[in-house]
Amino acid sequence: EFMEKHEVSKLIGAPPGYVGYEEGGKLTEAVRRRPYSVVLFDEIEKAHPDVFNMMLQILDDGRLTDGQGATVDFRNTVILMTSNVGARDMMKGTTLGFSGSGGSDHFDWDKMKGTILDEVNRLFRPEFLNRLDEMIVFRPLSRENMMKIVDIMLSDVRERLTERGIDLVLSPEVRDRILERGYQPKFGARPLRRAIQTIIENRLADYLLEPGNARVSAVEAYLQDDEVLFRALSERPEEAPPLAQAFKT
Repeated sequence: EFMEKHEVSKLIGAPPGYVGYEEGGKLTEAVRRRPYSVVLFDEIEKAHPDVFNMMLQILDDGRLTDGQGATVDFRNTVILMTSNVGARDMMKGTTLGFSGSGGSDHFDWDKMKGTILDEVNRLFRPEFLNRLDEMIVFRPLSRENMMKIVDIMLSDVRERLTERGIDLVLSPEVRDRILERGYQPKFGARPLRRAIQTIIENRLADYLLEPGNARVSAVEAYLQDDEVLFRALSERPEEAPPLAQAFKT
């Protein structure tokens, strides 16, 4: 959103005589109203250079002048910035996308961390880096980390089903299949969402819409012949409304 020069004015507000002058800036107005805030700039390396010039004043003086000439105090604000600088080098350094815990992996990580910091020093100006309190380089996601992400995403699916009166049980093999299909070293954990939609949500919807499954109240996902299948564990009593009515809003 702030890759173009003219978009930078959205942060501090338009100068006098320009459209939007009375609205104020997204950043300055938010901090003025809530000075004890945490502000996150995601993928900061994609921002226009003028954004970094603006950040110099915030990081150095703890204040920023908006488009209306008012000074906004940032001394009680925590500024976080994330970046994907060096991500390609990190992908080259991990064989299967999962980091290990052995000594050789630790040595490789130290080398990879140095490569990433070298790329940071090459991309960002020294006067900007010198004003940062700390730089943290994250390790690649381990298999245990990825499985926790899978469980978090699956909990969202379970909550939606619970609202419809359905309980979902997954075997460990199904969770492993989601992790196997959904994780790609090039794209990180984001494809996990598509894997859950394809393997669980779409197939489960087809299963529940089949004749005879209208009163299913608990269903199990299991792996058989390298394919994820579903089977009913319990059904609603006869007096309970059928599944088609439960889905009505």
